[in-house]
Amino acid sequence: MALGPGQRVIQAVRSVLGTLVANGETRLRLAVLELEEERARLLTLILLAGASLLLFMLATASMTALVIAIFWDSYRLLAIGACAVVLLLASVVLAAVAIRQARRHTLLKDTLSQLATDRALLEQRNDARQKR
Repeated sequence: MALGPGQRVIQAVRSVLGTLVANGETRLRLAVLELEEERARLLTLILLAGASLLLFMLATASMTALVIAIFWDSYRLLAIGACAVVLLLASVVLAAVAIRQARRHTLLKDTLSQLATDRALLEQRNDARQKR
């Protein structure tokens, strides 16, 4: 049984809508996945920043103890100074890692890339149709 022109148009529209919905669903899933990854990255960033601040506070307390201990006997100074330096260096390293993580721009990068690819493919199809 042959389909009439109206029925073919309706089938074509349904097919195009089905394809658009499927593509939209795929892009939405990709966006959700990227948002979940970004949430995990931000949590890591917050924990690194918190650890860095905590170590900085400990280093400051140790440096304060060093200043107080300067007036005491012999080797206490070396031990307190070494602890303070180690904590301060660890704080600086963690802060540098946190800053590097914060500068990465990754929010929806793959989704935007995929949408750009989709747009380019649609433009190629439109150009090909216009040349006919």
